[in-house]
Amino acid sequence: MAIQALLVILAVLLVLLFLGVPISYAIAVSSLTAILSSIDLNVAVLTAAQRTFVGMSKFSLTAIPFFILAGNIMNQGGIAKRLVDFVMAILGKMPGALLVTNIGTNALFGAISGSASAAAAAVGSMIRDGADEQGYDPAVTAATNAASSCSGLLIPPSNALITYSLASGGTSVAALFMAGYIPGIIWALCCCVVGVLLAIKLGYKGTPGKFDWKNLGVCTLRALPSLSLIIVVIGGIIGGVFSATEGSAIAVVYALVLAFCYRSINLKSLWKIIVDSAKMSGMVVFLVGVSNILGWVMAFLQIPDAVAAALLCLTSNKYIILLIMNVILLVSGTFMDVTPAILIFTPLFLPICQSFGMSTVHFGLILVYNLCIGNITPPVGNALFVGIKVGRTSLSKVMPYMLMYYVAIIGGLLLVTFIPAVSTALPQAMGLM
Repeated sequence: MAIQALLVILAVLLVLLFLGVPISYAIAVSSLTAILSSIDLNVAVLTAAQRTFVGMSKFSLTAIPFFILAGNIMNQGGIAKRLVDFVMAILGKMPGALLVTNIGTNALFGAISGSASAAAAAVGSMIRDGADEQGYDPAVTAATNAASSCSGLLIPPSNALITYSLASGGTSVAALFMAGYIPGIIWALCCCVVGVLLAIKLGYKGTPGKFDWKNLGVCTLRALPSLSLIIVVIGGIIGGVFSATEGSAIAVVYALVLAFCYRSINLKSLWKIIVDSAKMSGMVVFLVGVSNILGWVMAFLQIPDAVAAALLCLTSNKYIILLIMNVILLVSGTFMDVTPAILIFTPLFLPICQSFGMSTVHFGLILVYNLCIGNITPPVGNALFVGIKVGRTSLSKVMPYMLMYYVAIIGGLLLVTFIPAVSTALPQAMGLM
């Protein structure tokens, strides 16, 4: 019964997505379709409405709209150039300096803005002209930009981790934020290894001359106000000064002050930013609400228990089970955005992982890391296509280089999956879990 209901949910969901139905409506309809064999339609609809309201009424959900607004302000706030100069001052002597700088800046800018696509667009456009002048292949530059753009989604503040906290029943946001640092850095380092190897193979050298400490000092001072956003917000949350929701509001105020000081936005552009953020926040909040229907349906029909039993019938080896989950998540991420995928797969897979002693924090980082890879894989791959557009090249030229990045990034995924300390060491050291 439970497996049949799961198949109904997946079949209806895939058909509706193929027809172009918005993901939130597709989740609600597929969930109701699966439950109709067990309860009356009137009861199902009333319960669905109640669960949607409950899902949207969580106080911690308020953090997402604020972080979206802060990120959009920072996207328009003229900080990308300052971050590029800062990272270039540190890494400029390495082979393929612009590639490595692109990777490092994406990690910082993605963490500040909370968007892989925004990082790929803002940083990629800053790097592109210099790369063209120095004779870099546009396909290599675009692949490097796209592949590294998602590292910032793991490094806090991260809306994906906040969404997972809600979907998992209240996992500590502070613990998840601290857990995201090492996986995010691993992602960036994997990209750096590939970038340096490509640079050596293609003959891309670093900037000539000795290391310029004076330039580093100047670039650090220019970038410090932007970098301080991460320190203020994350430091306050970890230190218990304020909650994640309060921290998100502080991030908005900080971003506004910074943007006006840089004179990069005015009242007219600020209104557009607020409207765009409200639209995006409305979609996310409604999606969280209707996904609560799916969670209730799964619990009512005992679908996670049935899936766990089915997997354990195949094997009792937790490492093989984790490999199977990774494959499912990687495939699903190619055609689903990160937020709905988190809301769908958390109630399905988390109970299985908890059954063999995995912490909710560790599973959360495995889940988010997996789904971030979907941002750089066709056919959806938003960050990938933004990187290609910014790089003024084509998918066919970029993909041979992307394959190298995929191998390295999936290698990082295996580290995150099978070495729990990668995700849990920092939050445990700080007494957060």
